[in-house]
Amino acid sequence: MITRSRWHTINSFKRQNALEVHNIDNREDKISNLPDSILHHILSYLPTRDVLGTCILSTRWKNLWTCVENIDFDDSLLYSSGIFGYPVNVTCFMHFVQRILQLREESDIKKFRLSCRVCFSASHVCSWILAAIRHNVKELDLCLFVEEPFMLPQCVFSSKTLTSLKLEMNCVLELPASTFFPFLRTLHLCLVTFRDDSSTQRLFSGCPMLRELAILDCEWMNLKHVAISISTLKSLTIDDLPFFGSTDDLNGCEIKIDASSLSFLKYSGYLSNEIYLYNLSPSVYASIHIPILYEKRNEIAFRAVKLFRGLHKINAARISSRAIESLFIADIEKDRLPVFYNLMHLELSMELENHTIGPLKELLQCLPKLQSLHFSEGLAPCMRLCEDDWNLRYVPSCFLSSLKTVTYSNFHGNNTEISFLRNLVKNTIVLEKLNIMCSKRRFGDPKKQNEVKDQLQSLHRGSMSCAIKFM
Repeated sequence: MITRSRWHTINSFKRQNALEVHNIDNREDKISNLPDSILHHILSYLPTRDVLGTCILSTRWKNLWTCVENIDFDDSLLYSSGIFGYPVNVTCFMHFVQRILQLREESDIKKFRLSCRVCFSASHVCSWILAAIRHNVKELDLCLFVEEPFMLPQCVFSSKTLTSLKLEMNCVLELPASTFFPFLRTLHLCLVTFRDDSSTQRLFSGCPMLRELAILDCEWMNLKHVAISISTLKSLTIDDLPFFGSTDDLNGCEIKIDASSLSFLKYSGYLSNEIYLYNLSPSVYASIHIPILYEKRNEIAFRAVKLFRGLHKINAARISSRAIESLFIADIEKDRLPVFYNLMHLELSMELENHTIGPLKELLQCLPKLQSLHFSEGLAPCMRLCEDDWNLRYVPSCFLSSLKTVTYSNFHGNNTEISFLRNLVKNTIVLEKLNIMCSKRRFGDPKKQNEVKDQLQSLHRGSMSCAIKFM
């Protein structure tokens, strides 16, 4: 039994803590006394359900949430902690979204995110999107998993306030007859199926100020020819790796890309579509990954050469070992890879394997001005490299005149790696730095590590000024 004195002590403790939390600095609530603009900025970083919860703090906070710039509705509430810690069902979630939008004041919305993976009703979703458009939304982020034909409200595609549009929808992208985004800077499309050439072309042509375009796991099967010609475009990402589809059909779309202001290009895929690049500047940084599909390797190789032809002016690239291998599968004597006179920095983004060494040696012959070479994943653990495998019948010209920095990451200290590096430093006569980044998980004990370091430091080097540094 709790005595009266103990009850008195407990209640005193509660009152003291309440004063410490709500009446800091002589009973002054500093947070609540901040200007509305600052409080709105703070609330913009919270999930919408948590923002709504602040209305119970005090009278000062009761209506603050109605002017928050960022709104985020995610139906993961249905299978997580729910709203305010209580589980919810589909109807409850819909009422929650509807009520929030009805009670919201007339202030503009900066960012509106809506994720409906479980709870999808076309009529409700359209009304919620229309509410965001009426509040002059700038950033619209939609993730909609639909089970029926669905078309976004037409006003989305003529918005004069949108600067960012991100659509993830597992359906055909239905577009109106007129599409124009005068101020759109960012466009992300994920999982959508393009309906036809003309509507897709209208979409890309209707974004005259676009700076960032990402096309991820989209379906191009209905298209034959599309041009992406946007002079303001800075970043372009195309991910064509199959999601649910098949890689058997390579009769894809012909995509022509003309982007003179581009500074970043990333492509991942089997080249089911033919990609042609025009007017790229030397400042473009390209990241290319083309997996090997052996039953279609010749067709992929010829398309890979066409893609790399459009990259002949660039000065920096990140290429997977699979992409390099794909360049030299087919007989390319009739369709030869160009010489990359401007390419000075090359990163290999995957582990090297035995069958990749030959194509890599061929590629290095096409890089006469290469200054830095980075093996970001090192050699495959199962790789067994003989001395003759890396012997160069014709030493690349960059080894003799320009290659000054080599970085080898994920170093385990095995004999294959040491043999690989031995041949590398022997043939690079202007090399200044060999940076070795050791693998912390598999390298072994410190004694072995010191032995391997001593062994590498004693290697014969083609360049007397070459410094080997362990990182």
